[in-house]
Amino acid sequence: MKGFIKILIIIVLFAAGGFKFSGLSTTPDFVTRIIIENNGLISNTKSDISVEPNYFKLGIWTASWYGPKFHGRLTANGEIYDQMSFTAAHKSMKFGTYLRVTNLKNGKEVIVRINDRGPYIEGRSIDLSKASALALGMIPRGVIKVKIEEIHFNEINSPVMF
Repeated sequence: MKGFIKILIIIVLFAAGGFKFSGLSTTPDFVTRIIIENNGLISNTKSDISVEPNYFKLGIWTASWYGPKFHGRLTANGEIYDQMSFTAAHKSMKFGTYLRVTNLKNGKEVIVRINDRGPYIEGRSIDLSKASALALGMIPRGVIKVKIEEIHFNEINSPVMF
């Protein structure tokens, strides 16, 4: 009976978003380079190598932002949404895709990672996290035109979630 109560408490806490994993960031702060050694073993190491990314223009999109109402809830890829991380929602792009987003009015730019689905309002192409919106200076307006570029890293095996 005690085991059942413990399991029930854990289920309730997870359902309510009560467990927070401190120190766990959904946005990587360094690039991990995959090195395949001569003996066939794979190891992960922090890389001091400078890697220049390639940017592929995707066009001019209409961007909105979302935050407080969804903070702490699960995103479409299973992460806990953190409105102060640099993430975004798109209807069909692969999870883990990195984009450079530039505000056409002020030239400010930010790099975001796709981790959610949306936006669900007609005429909008991408939903940005609150942190991304703050960095771009779009909070007062709410919806702006942005230039979108997809980022590709050569010679790096970047983890992409499906």
